[in-house]
Amino acid sequence: MKYLTLSACAVALTLAACGGGGGDAGTPVTTPSNNTSGTLALSLTDSPACGFDHVYVTVQKVRVNASADAAEDAAGWTDLTVGPTQRFDLLALQNGVLASLGQVPLTAGHYSQLRLVLAENGGATPLANSVVPTGGSEVALKTPSGQTSGLKLNANIDIAANQMADFVIDFDACKSVVTAGNSGQYLLKPVVSVVPNLTSGVSGYVDASVAYGGTHISLQQGGVVLKATAPDSSGKFVLAPAAPGSYDLVIQSPARATMVVTGVPVTASTMTAVSTSVAPLSPAPAIDGQAVGSIMVDGAPNTAAIAATQKLASGGLITVAETMSDSTTGAFKLGLPAAPPWVAAYAAAPASLVFAADVTAGLSYSFSASLNGTVKVVGPLAITAGGTLTVNFGF
Repeated sequence: MKYLTLSACAVALTLAACGGGGGDAGTPVTTPSNNTSGTLALSLTDSPACGFDHVYVTVQKVRVNASADAAEDAAGWTDLTVGPTQRFDLLALQNGVLASLGQVPLTAGHYSQLRLVLAENGGATPLANSVVPTGGSEVALKTPSGQTSGLKLNANIDIAANQMADFVIDFDACKSVVTAGNSGQYLLKPVVSVVPNLTSGVSGYVDASVAYGGTHISLQQGGVVLKATAPDSSGKFVLAPAAPGSYDLVIQSPARATMVVTGVPVTASTMTAVSTSVAPLSPAPAIDGQAVGSIMVDGAPNTAAIAATQKLASGGLITVAETMSDSTTGAFKLGLPAAPPWVAAYAAAPASLVFAADVTAGLSYSFSASLNGTVKVVGPLAITAGGTLTVNFGF
């Protein structure tokens, strides 16, 4: 088994698969079969994790099926074997960095399901899948279905004859790793999307004072986080791949006011720059408060996705922070700035971004809990500097 912190095939910005086979869907390729076949190229990437320095997964293969409902032993599966099996640090796969999983020929047609098969923890590889909590030691990551049937992923992939379809498996590590009370255990409950590998997105710089892993930068539409990353040590960030459209860029860092750039345009095959190293984005200092609470289902603790949102004066919605509740206790905690967000409309260089405090949003947050397709909302409620706000959800 080959263990890597980051695949040697990882690439940044070019967003192409390793070995010269990458490209957007529709790139001509030569397949080893016939003119009724095309090729699927897959890569792996990630968003920031909450409270972890490393999140490792060991990938053995990816299975592909035309049917969204196909069981693991059904007909029609094609396997992309990752050879040799590789251990990836998901948190190294940010800022436009991808790790190639390989390519596989497929009969032309539509494919609706992927299964990501992980190696088992045990024997010579007790930490094949693991996490390193911030300030802690490496511990195993439990993957209940990952080693046998695989982690089921919904897909929307069209394979054309003699063409390559280039796609990315995009983890959301913050929502995918769940704590289990005081047991010291961590569970993988994957939140993963399968998206086209586009050469478009948003780039920029934040000030060196917030250039660390605790800073969370995201592209959003209607308060839905579609792509997120953390800046590198120089403050640079890259949010890609991102489909053409208009986005809100949201920057959140501990002890800083939220910073928002609205109406950021993304066009095909283009990286939109919102700031430079000479004029980086610098969120204003603020004092944080926190929201705490629990998720109960019929009186028993449960795991749900929690989000804190704010409504801007423009009427737009932004998500400021997200987390998962504890799988054993149902408890959650979110740090939130007790300060209005600073908002600017996008302006292309050489024009400057003009930020102003959004007093309409103020210190008020709404809180949502999402569980099995059901969403409960509480608020808006005001957060106070250094204070604690209790928000409980029952299903």
